Amino acid sequence: MTGTLTLHPDRLFPSDPATREIARRLYDGVAAAPILSPHGHVDARILRANEPFPDPAALLVTPDHYVTRLLHANGVSLDRLRPPTPSREIWAELCSHWHLFAGTPVRYWLETQLVELFGVAETPSAETANSLYDAVAEKLATPEFLPRALFDTFNIRVLATTDDPADDLTAHRALEKDPTFHGRVIPTLRADRYMDLSTLGWNGALDELSAASDVDCGSYAGLLEALRKRRAFFIKRGATSTDSGVADAGAEPLDAVDAEWIHANRLNGTITAADAVAYRRNLLYRFAEMSTEDGLVMQLHPGVIRNHHAPTLAKYGPDTGHDLPNVASFTLPLQPLLRDFGTHPNLHLVLFTVDETAFSREIGPLAGFYPSVYAGAPWWFLDSPAGIGRYRSAITDAVGFAKTSGFIDDTRAYCSIPARHDTSRRTDAAFLANLVATHQLGEDEATIIATDLVSTIPARTFKLEKYL
Repeated sequence: MTGTLTLHPDRLFPSDPATREIARRLYDGVAAAPILSPHGHVDARILRANEPFPDPAALLVTPDHYVTRLLHANGVSLDRLRPPTPSREIWAELCSHWHLFAGTPVRYWLETQLVELFGVAETPSAETANSLYDAVAEKLATPEFLPRALFDTFNIRVLATTDDPADDLTAHRALEKDPTFHGRVIPTLRADRYMDLSTLGWNGALDELSAASDVDCGSYAGLLEALRKRRAFFIKRGATSTDSGVADAGAEPLDAVDAEWIHANRLNGTITAADAVAYRRNLLYRFAEMSTEDGLVMQLHPGVIRNHHAPTLAKYGPDTGHDLPNVASFTLPLQPLLRDFGTHPNLHLVLFTVDETAFSREIGPLAGFYPSVYAGAPWWFLDSPAGIGRYRSAITDAVGFAKTSGFIDDTRAYCSIPARHDTSRRTDAAFLANLVATHQLGEDEATIIATDLVSTIPARTFKLEKYL
């Protein structure tokens, strides 16, 4: 397959001419707005080092599990999508299987990057793979494509990373103090491996946290103290949020004596599955308690089955495309937490799900009552144009726009950040345009909402107001 790769200016807008014209106007008002990215997985060390990206495949294919998982699903071995496979061959796998991405958000993101960022005009294919590789590689060798230059090109106002509590955050500190870097990169504390007693490396994780915090984590009380110290350290480096990706949303407090008993038993190697679950749910509750004390936003995304395919995990490690959705529940599991903290002014609890039935059934109604609860954006398997539209339809009835989170790109693929935000801005413009066309909103109000969705709403939800 050969041809010209182009981006239609009305992509993702309604097909009705009058409604499409409204969407154009709404989108034009936000298209160039700065990006607030309060949840993602770009490594801050990339920006600190500011070295050229190695090659097109290392930038756009290998680190992006959205890309690699679909290739793998269609018979391309993961061995073919990572070193020591030569980079040009990895790129050829993407180009020769370009047709597999038709109709997917991945195709939209990749096309946007290739056309708008790299100036590519050829459709990827087996025939064009080498010329496209050379064109992208040539751009990557220029100063304009260094990580910090792209940060400015992307118009990123603030970028949040995801970091272990034991991380020394050296890269964040260096960027903060570097007078030549004008962006803002802030950490996000993610303590999943300390919460999950089934993790094989739990004891070693406690040792790392002990060293980082100068607190002995050999006791449950010590672990809590260490986590509080690291939260304070992260706040000094600019953090406004924590993030928890746990098996379920259960948050039930334990008596300190019982928690100490479970902690000690796990250190000694004797633990039941029920005790591990109780300990994890207790720590999730304690994280909400800590948030009422220090004000860190609490992001929660339960309901993901991690590392579904054991042989792939054993060979390639985690984050290789086989984390899969599970049914999610929030209303009853979170009741103890919300009973005690749901109306606390310091708590912002942002609920994400990969089970879209939970949007209208649970998340919307919770955010529609509790001041502390916010409806997290469509995420992961749902952050497609169609998924964003379904989210708006499901959530808006219960909670409107103000208690939503703003868009979350949740990506390791650095160059996809503006493409992903553009997807959301266009899709939201289309949704709002339909409300205007059906006389549920005036266009002036829809214009204000479209702006709020990319500025004041995410800033308020994630306590980023000072970056506006």
